[in-house]
Amino acid sequence: MNPVMLFSIFLGLFILAGIRIIFEYKRAIKFRFGKFITTLQPGIKWIIPIVETIQIVDIRVITINVVSQEVMTEDNVPCSIDGVVFFKINDPERAVLEVEEYKFAIVQLSQAALRDVCGKVELDTILSKREEMGKNIKGIVEEETKEWGIEIIDVKIKDIQLPANMKRMMANQAEAERSRRARIILALAEEQAAGKLLEAGKLIDQSPSAIKLRLYQTLSNIAAEKNSTILFPFPEEMLPTDLDKLKGKKSKKAGK
Repeated sequence: MNPVMLFSIFLGLFILAGIRIIFEYKRAIKFRFGKFITTLQPGIKWIIPIVETIQIVDIRVITINVVSQEVMTEDNVPCSIDGVVFFKINDPERAVLEVEEYKFAIVQLSQAALRDVCGKVELDTILSKREEMGKNIKGIVEEETKEWGIEIIDVKIKDIQLPANMKRMMANQAEAERSRRARIILALAEEQAAGKLLEAGKLIDQSPSAIKLRLYQTLSNIAAEKNSTILFPFPEEMLPTDLDKLKGKKSKKAGK
């Protein structure tokens, strides 16, 4: 094999060894002899083998879990809380050059912020205001990571594990609250029913015909059972049928 062919093969391999393909959602930090040169954009790029190296950085939204943390709340309730952090790299150069491992650093910051924020509030606040707790944690982490060219998109509290005795106490409290509400609703229903009965009584008292209709309805309900004998102590005709006669009787009684 002649020298020209060997040189051509070596040159071809040398060129192929330096080809890099950078995807649209990534950026490449280029170094020459360990010194930062530039940030490579998406596409086909060529670097000098051995002399130059690149470090790939993903600029999409990245999700990392915050492992469960033991927290003692302000009202002295121990609980385990975990969460999730969403972040995005806005400046790949600073994210690589300013911090050794940005993912590990963000996790450590998030864990410390979670313990700090949740330890300053009561358990009821953590349970009812998760969104607010997440925003507070985000603010603390974001204050540190903005120097690294990293944007914290959101922080969510995923799960809160309570001791078994605390779960029983909360279940008893919830049951007592439901019982209290049921009693209030029942009392309001009784009050409304009594008011309606009072209105109905006044209407019936003002109309003798209504009294007879009510009597017939009652007799119909009793007869439906077919196991009772109904006796009238007075003839039906003695019931007042005219409102004026009824009023006259009332006025006579009043005069006496």
